[in-house]
Amino acid sequence: MTDDLTLNDLIYPKELSWLGFNERVLQEAEDKSSPIIERLRFLGIYSNNMDEFYRVRVANLRRSILIEKNRDDQEAVKYFESLMQQVNEKIAVMTKRLEATYQKTVRELKQHNIELIEPHQLNLSQVEWLNNFFKREVLIHIAPILIDKKVDLVSRLNDSAAYMFISLDRTEKQPKLATVEIPTDKISRFVILPKQGKMKQIILLEDVISIFVDTIFKGFVQYDSFRSYSFKMTRDSEYSLGDGIDDSYLDKMSDSMKQRLIAEPVRVIYDGEMPKDMLAALKKHLKHSSYDNLVAAGKVRNVKDFIKFPNIGRTNLENKAIPAIVSQQFNKHETVFKAISAQDILLYYPYHSFIHFTEFVRQAAFDPRVKHIRISLYRVASNSRIISSLIDAVDNGKSVTVVVELRARFDEEANIAWAKTLTDAGVVVLVGNPAFKIHTKLCLVSREEKGNLVHYAHVGTGNFNENTAKFYTDFSLFTKDQDIGNEVLSVFELIQLPYKQQKFNHLLVSPLNNKSTLLKWIDNETEMAKTGHNAEILLKVNNLVDHDLVQRLYKASQHGVKIRGIVRGMCSLRPGIKGVSDNITLVSVVDRFLEHARVVIFHNNGDTKAYISSADWMKRNMEDRVEVGVPIYSERLIEQIKTILEWQFKDTTKARLLDKDQLNRYVKRGNRRKIRSQLEIYHYLKGQEKLEIEPNN
Repeated sequence: MTDDLTLNDLIYPKELSWLGFNERVLQEAEDKSSPIIERLRFLGIYSNNMDEFYRVRVANLRRSILIEKNRDDQEAVKYFESLMQQVNEKIAVMTKRLEATYQKTVRELKQHNIELIEPHQLNLSQVEWLNNFFKREVLIHIAPILIDKKVDLVSRLNDSAAYMFISLDRTEKQPKLATVEIPTDKISRFVILPKQGKMKQIILLEDVISIFVDTIFKGFVQYDSFRSYSFKMTRDSEYSLGDGIDDSYLDKMSDSMKQRLIAEPVRVIYDGEMPKDMLAALKKHLKHSSYDNLVAAGKVRNVKDFIKFPNIGRTNLENKAIPAIVSQQFNKHETVFKAISAQDILLYYPYHSFIHFTEFVRQAAFDPRVKHIRISLYRVASNSRIISSLIDAVDNGKSVTVVVELRARFDEEANIAWAKTLTDAGVVVLVGNPAFKIHTKLCLVSREEKGNLVHYAHVGTGNFNENTAKFYTDFSLFTKDQDIGNEVLSVFELIQLPYKQQKFNHLLVSPLNNKSTLLKWIDNETEMAKTGHNAEILLKVNNLVDHDLVQRLYKASQHGVKIRGIVRGMCSLRPGIKGVSDNITLVSVVDRFLEHARVVIFHNNGDTKAYISSADWMKRNMEDRVEVGVPIYSERLIEQIKTILEWQFKDTTKARLLDKDQLNRYVKRGNRRKIRSQLEIYHYLKGQEKLEIEPNN
């Protein structure tokens, strides 16, 4: 490293980098080459991401400031306060872009005969229709909170919802204040009005509520007039586990979720037109502190629901559906077990159909030869066929062991419920380890064949979730390799018996050998470069922020190792620093599918080492979670992975260059043809399947 550069010069703050990722999402909403409905949905994704950013990143910064103040570490306080200021400044700029993009997109939507209208634009017949709609469909879900000194408003609000803040005014008397949750969990936020002429009109549910405030309160509260404005609160997502030794981990997690419900707000975003007296009252009842973020915005605050914006116009206003590819390697065999016995199979979702995995579990559930099914669950679909098959397996007399991670962020309540459902069905449920999150994507089916117990293993990069598998890109390896199968079994034993020593010669397992092995292979490439050999590292991750790995990549770059990476989200590495990272090129692809796969390929002097993994290159994934990476031993599959990565490096449509300042500039097309990597990958994989059917063509 050059002597005049500090660690801060070399490490880009992950909080700012995360905002850089969400700026790329915002760029998709601004991209006029994309269908307009998809652009509105990207606004929803941006808003949803920002909610999570406040719950996690801003909340953590806020805690860090308070902790360092308590320690009287002025240097640390200065650093975190400066970082908080930079975060707030960047968010302020992006919020203005969000509002401008929203307004432009809504205006453009009207050109396609779809109009978002406000209450003052309604005619009498529409008001009458809405009155009936409100009484029939909405009012049953309205439960106002009348605010007085006895009401702890913070503890009553749900940070996944938006609210109307209502002032019921009387002449020369104090107004009566109330909040009403906008029940978008029960009714679509987008109320489609009866068609009049060629224009199709939509009004937002909060606007409908604001029209009929009298219907809610008349006869219960005396008032002469009312004022109504929307707001949304975001809480700190952290929670702590209780210390009760006799409490089960499941009970502790249930209690900790109650803590989150009453956690302090870290952001309140409100209608910028809210009058000063109402804003002052809102701040008072939300107990706003100096480190909270109070944000005035345009009329539409909770944009995240726009992820589900309905297309009531022509089909070309949204992306054309891409049919999932059926794997011929599975399809040409009678059973999944014969298919996997024939060769290792690598699927890449959502291009490939997820049905092959659900079939793997379904067939295992009733196959008389299957003796034991083991699986780790982090996030599952709300109506999971996998869960159903696991319960069927128990009914068929098989042993079933399921690891359920109760601390999967924002899925804790669902996972607690699944753990109880599976336990009641007779499944052996392991609820993880309080010290380590279980983030593995493992499934092991043990089957009796010729008197021996044979393992069929699945190791992947994504969750066993039928819903997210439709738009998350993830690799899925199915193998009958018994060395890998035995080590997958050892991972389950590690989870169940953490005190028992395990040795792994094939799998990369956090927190045991994952990081050390990656560092070893990076150093190996460095040594190759030093001796004049070709040295190259290809990687694809969601986040690259582990300082040890970043600095080791810097060292490799300085010795001539060519490093190319695809990083979707946070990136602390700064490419292009003279003398430090000249040999590192990083891009980020944001498109219709969420890039989620984790891959690393080391050239290794021509004897390629390739791994797919559940682990991002973050300290938590390397040291504080149980994660698993699996080597790809098939040269054919390694070439397939390389081809997929190369399409993303060639992307001239949706790829941004991650430079040292993370300015999110699109990769320059120049004289090259227009390449949209996700579409090219689809056509490539479809072609590979065609070769399976017609191998001689």
